[in-house]
Amino acid sequence: MNYQIELRHFIYFLAVAEELHYRKAAEKLFISQPGLSTQIKQMEEILQTQLFVRDKKKVSLTPAGEFLKGEVEFVLNHLEQTKKQLKLIGKGHLGEVRIGFLGSAMQNVVPNLLLDLKHKYPLIHSSLEELSNRAQINAILHDRLDLGFVRLARVPKGLILKPVFEDTFSLVLPEDHPLDAKTFKGMKQAAGDDFILFSQDYSPLYYDTVLSICEDAGFTPRVSHKSVHAQTIFKLVENKLGIAIVPTALQYGFQMKVKFIELKRIKQRAVLSMVWKEDNRNPALQNCMELLLKM
Repeated sequence: MNYQIELRHFIYFLAVAEELHYRKAAEKLFISQPGLSTQIKQMEEILQTQLFVRDKKKVSLTPAGEFLKGEVEFVLNHLEQTKKQLKLIGKGHLGEVRIGFLGSAMQNVVPNLLLDLKHKYPLIHSSLEELSNRAQINAILHDRLDLGFVRLARVPKGLILKPVFEDTFSLVLPEDHPLDAKTFKGMKQAAGDDFILFSQDYSPLYYDTVLSICEDAGFTPRVSHKSVHAQTIFKLVENKLGIAIVPTALQYGFQMKVKFIELKRIKQRAVLSMVWKEDNRNPALQNCMELLLKM
C-alpha cells in the first residue's frame, strides 16, 4: 500500500520520542497503544528507516530517530508560531517578537529595547521569558524564541552573537560586614568568606569569570550556595550566609540589607550579548532588526 507522510505521523513520532514509552505516549495523544504502534511502524516503512529500538524493557531512539526528533521539534514549533503570526497579521498587526533574557538584562537593556520597539513599531507585539543561557540558545535553535540576551563567549554555528552592554562587577556584602568602600583594598580581603554564586548551569561564563576574579587575587573561593535568581542570592547575603559577586547593574531594584562595592580595578567585565538565528524568517524580527543592531 502506498502511504504518504502526514503531519499526524510527526506528532505521533514526537510524543513517543519524548516519552520513550508507547503507553504513556498513547495516553498523551488520546489514542490506543496498538493504533500508535501501527502509525509509527507505518512511518518507518514510508521513510525506510528505523526510528526506535524496542524491547520488552525500554524504547530508545536510533541515530536517525535522534536526528528526526530535533527536526520535528523545529517544524512543529515553527508551524505553531506561524499560526500565531497569521492571527496577529490578520488583525492588522505586524506579528510578534519572542524575547528570552537573563534577569540582569531586565535592569536596563530589555526595558529600553521594549520602549524603543513600542515607540517605533507599535504594531509589533513582544513576549518575554526569563531563561538560562543554555535554555535560550536551545529555544532559538528550535524556533521557540527569536531573540535572546545572554552571557556567553560563543554560540553554535548559525547563530549571531552581538555584545550590547558591558558592566563592571560588584561585591555584595551583608549590611554590617566590616568591609566597605573606604576600607576595601582588593578581593584578597574577602578570601575568608563563603561565596554565593549564580549556578554554573545557569551561566557557565559568569561562574568562570567570578572564579577568575578570586583566583587573580590569589585564592579559590569557598562556594557555599548557588542560585539562578539575584533576589535569592541577595537574600542569602542579607542573612549572612555568604557574600557574592554580581554585575553592578543588579544592585538596582532590590530593597535588602546588603551593600555593594564596585570592583572598578579588575580586568573582568560582565558582558551581555544579544543572540539570534541568522536565517530567522519571522517578519516581525526582520522589521525591527535595524533598531536592534543599533543597540
